[in-house]
Amino acid sequence: MDTRWHQQFIDRWHRYFGDAPLPVALWYSDHPVLEAAPSPPERRCFVHALMEVVGGRPLAFDEPSVGCPGGKRYLGFTQSLSPTIHYFLSCGIPGRLEGERYKKTPEMARRAIDRIPPFTAPARCLECARWDQVPAGVTPDLVVFFAPADVVAGLFTLANFDRADTEGVIAPFGAACSSIVRHPWLEREAAEPRGVLGCFDPSARPHVDAGWLSFAVPMVRFESIANDMDESFLIAPAWQKVRERMPGGSRAGD
Repeated sequence: MDTRWHQQFIDRWHRYFGDAPLPVALWYSDHPVLEAAPSPPERRCFVHALMEVVGGRPLAFDEPSVGCPGGKRYLGFTQSLSPTIHYFLSCGIPGRLEGERYKKTPEMARRAIDRIPPFTAPARCLECARWDQVPAGVTPDLVVFFAPADVVAGLFTLANFDRADTEGVIAPFGAACSSIVRHPWLEREAAEPRGVLGCFDPSARPHVDAGWLSFAVPMVRFESIANDMDESFLIAPAWQKVRERMPGGSRAGD
């Protein structure tokens, strides 16, 4: 990735979004250069660990460092599923398994799972670093923002700026990690890659700020979005009113 363009995005980001958190870059690698993520407590949510990256601690994740079985699957490290997953996502099994009740019936849960395309990680590690900490020479695969509603609204609108249709962003139902990694990865192969809204998953919500959602895009789409910033609605009066109420927004255009 070109270092000049890398810095240009940081400058644009602060100009239009004030002190909103910079995005996290993700890329797969067989030879990670970042610190290895520590072995997690059993079933710890991947999003919980990713918040450390947002806070400035770049980490490389492999299968053992992802505690949640769903996280292992949605990061592409395994395709295996518990034989009772459809009960876990719905009503549970009395006396054996508490259900999350995200689907009304086990059959609905099974059908939803069957509709999710398979995804296998292309390398043994997923490296994650905040945008200002991406090592020189690395070109990310995915870029994900964690942000409040005003910022997400800006990203949503920007993702539709260069499209004639109205579907530049999707919000598929699923685990938070599926909206951060799996779905954006699958968008890489689309003729017109879309942004992915996420972190709606109640199980992951406690691990992010109460006002945040995620917005993830493949790198190829992120480049085009970033290059459009200076000619988009971000320079128009309507956005100036939104920007001024963001932390640091009143001075972002100075």
